[in-house]
Amino acid sequence: MPFVNVYIEGTTKGTTTDINGNYTLKGVVPGKYALIASHTGFTSQRKIITLLDGDMQLDFTLTGNESLREIVISGTLKPINRLESPVPVEVYRPSFFRKNPTPNIFEALQNINGVRPQLNCNVCNTGDIHINGLEGPYTLVLIDGMPIVSGLSTVYGLSGIPNSLIEQVEIVKGPASSLYGSEAVGGLINVITKLPEHAPKFSADVNSTSWGEVNTDLSYKIAFKNATMLLGLNYFNYSNPVDKNKDNFTDMTLQDRISVFQKWDIARKESRKLSLAGRFFYEDRWGGEMQWNPSFRGGDEVYGESIYTTRWELLGNYQLPVEEKMFFQFSLTDHDQNSVYGDVKFLAQQRIGFGQFIWDKKINRHDLLFGTAFRYNYYNDNTLATAKPDEVVIPSLFVQDEITLSEKHKVLLGGRYDYDSRHGHIFTPRLAYRYKSEKEDLLRFNAGTGFRVVNIFTEEHAALTGARELIIAENLKPERSFNINFNYLKKVYQKTGKIITLDASVWYTHFTNVILPDYDTNPNQIIYNNLDGSASSKGLSIGLDAVIGSGFKAMVGATFQDVTTKEKGVLEHQILTERFMGTWALSYKFYKFNTWIDYTGNIYGSMRLPLLGESDPRPEYSPTWSIQNIQITYGGFENFEIYGGVKNLLNWTPTKSTPFLIARADDPFDQEVVFDGAGNAVATPNNPYALTFDPSYMYAPNQGIRGFMGIRFTLK
Repeated sequence: MPFVNVYIEGTTKGTTTDINGNYTLKGVVPGKYALIASHTGFTSQRKIITLLDGDMQLDFTLTGNESLREIVISGTLKPINRLESPVPVEVYRPSFFRKNPTPNIFEALQNINGVRPQLNCNVCNTGDIHINGLEGPYTLVLIDGMPIVSGLSTVYGLSGIPNSLIEQVEIVKGPASSLYGSEAVGGLINVITKLPEHAPKFSADVNSTSWGEVNTDLSYKIAFKNATMLLGLNYFNYSNPVDKNKDNFTDMTLQDRISVFQKWDIARKESRKLSLAGRFFYEDRWGGEMQWNPSFRGGDEVYGESIYTTRWELLGNYQLPVEEKMFFQFSLTDHDQNSVYGDVKFLAQQRIGFGQFIWDKKINRHDLLFGTAFRYNYYNDNTLATAKPDEVVIPSLFVQDEITLSEKHKVLLGGRYDYDSRHGHIFTPRLAYRYKSEKEDLLRFNAGTGFRVVNIFTEEHAALTGARELIIAENLKPERSFNINFNYLKKVYQKTGKIITLDASVWYTHFTNVILPDYDTNPNQIIYNNLDGSASSKGLSIGLDAVIGSGFKAMVGATFQDVTTKEKGVLEHQILTERFMGTWALSYKFYKFNTWIDYTGNIYGSMRLPLLGESDPRPEYSPTWSIQNIQITYGGFENFEIYGGVKNLLNWTPTKSTPFLIARADDPFDQEVVFDGAGNAVATPNNPYALTFDPSYMYAPNQGIRGFMGIRFTLK
């Protein structure tokens, strides 16, 4: 086999095989060595040799290691071979995220096709995750399958999961409410942490940027007689106010964040599962005028947005001591947020308790899953809209039948019933079909419904800035959706060593009872009501993953989408939603030098932006923009890797395409704004465009080019 890397372990001496699979290592002195043969897509082979004087011949036989034969969980709520799953599940491992190191999962998703981290505020840089153009609240985020990152923590919780503990990230695009209930309308992101027994004994990853950001990831494993414990720590600090666009506001939010994660795997009789995990998260985040300090917090002298977040989580999985495969899974979450947006205080608490019993049963060709779940939600804040705490218990029943008709054909049927005392009975069915050809080409069809119960204050940051008045026009009904999705996957292995994977999907989602913020009717208000009409999301996504020759790998993706709302016959494109996006990750490894280079990036098409009225001079649509990064890694040291590079090579920021980002940045408390009798701003000599202070004109990172360096240490 050509282009196989053959090298002596622990040294820089190595070579690659020629077109006939032959190789030669010259200048090796007699001694004992470990010789390794490796090629992407194949299992590496290691042989111990003792070299005497003279020549020596050594042959290797490599076997295919198909990455698609990995186990996924998120699509069917049970472990299944990815090739066999009727539900398309995308899998991303730590090696993918190391191509562009980030301090949190939120930023790490920026190079995944069809997924976009969306920033929603120029001041505090809060954000959410868009999947196929749908807003963040339509995406359910889980840790180890438990829906614990929701509501308040959708905005902040993704910033505190230690990257060192991640085994893989699974992404399902399209409704998954038939298994996961509310919030899984647009898709889900399941962050799966490492099993303690598979984790290294100790690992550390420390990096810093030229802007002064410092991120530290640590993990440590302890093995006891009948249990294994994994401890993870993430600490991030950025304390360097920068104002490169000269508006007297911080370009990048200052943060001081710590997250501690601990996971236990406990040995039981007959290999039954018992795992417990807990996480504590604390963050102090602020942005605002450059002269702000904590003494101004909550006052009207100097504007700042300051957020203190304290959060803890507990989750577990217990296999019942019975012959059948039955599990009890649970998660508990407590989230406390103490925030000020200028002189507006937002104090909120959210507690979520979730538990479910699952029975995994196989009968002939039927792979059945029965489940019953309950969810307890408690939410309270200090706003006028929350006159009393919102407290509800939602019981659920769900069933799933995965039917193997033949080796080529598989069908999945499922349904879920939820009862919400505020909205009544909710039923969400699901259908999936998978066809596998003799060449293992996969064709999948999925159809299903979803629903979402909305809590505005936990999801809409613009409602909290104090910039606009919040108007709730009616009693809001739960949103409903219907989705169909076609997916085609083809994987080709060639004798030359090339491995090419093509993954393509088309989808259509129809929404009713959509709850969207209306920024346009009154520039000083955000009006919420159920859409008197419908909304839809449709598009095409194509991904190509290729290994070409020795050491070169390319991942390229593109998504074309159209997200619209239709009300009273008027069709309008959704705000802050691009029509096109592309991502890429190109990697090349120089085996002789134990060095590899990664070039990653994304590109986004134009999107409609929130203006404050017809006289607002800022562009209504964003330009096409791109963030590109390059990284070089050296791994020639035992247990160590050193890496460094440049982020945002083009030095692109949204300030390049607009006269200003923050409206009335020089008057954040609107002290010099003149209003008419209806509460609308009036044009005056010092306010010619009739604007009010507003930091919500934000669609991309406002952080320019910067260098970074880091070091990784792993003790297995």
